Amino acid sequence: MNIVDSSGWLEYFADGPNADRFAVPLGNSAELLVPSITLYEVFKTVCRQRGEDAALQAVAMMQQGKVVELSSSIALLAAKLSLDVKTPMADSIVLATARIHAAVLWTQDNDFEGLSDVRYFPKAGS
Repeated sequence: MNIVDSSGWLEYFADGPNADRFAVPLGNSAELLVPSITLYEVFKTVCRQRGEDAALQAVAMMQQGKVVELSSSIALLAAKLSLDVKTPMADSIVLATARIHAAVLWTQDNDFEGLSDVRYFPKAGS
């Protein structure tokens, strides 16, 4: 299973320099998990940058994967990870979702750099 965090989805939608790296997991919707917090982050960003219609189209594509709602077990693990790994709330929820589902997390968010079961790609120019 795979999870692409918000930074990966946004890079893919913008056809940025790392878009091809995220095309691999995004191209296999049967193996793609989408934390509900990722829907929030991507919708908000795309809506702000390109309008609500574009944001709705982005979310429709994301929902081709299996959306994972925030459960109490994910929330509690996320809180623990936030303390242990020092990640912000949304990142902790994404990481907890990946760990509970034994999924690989694909990202260009440096909060995840060096963590196990993470495919981290530095942002171009970073």
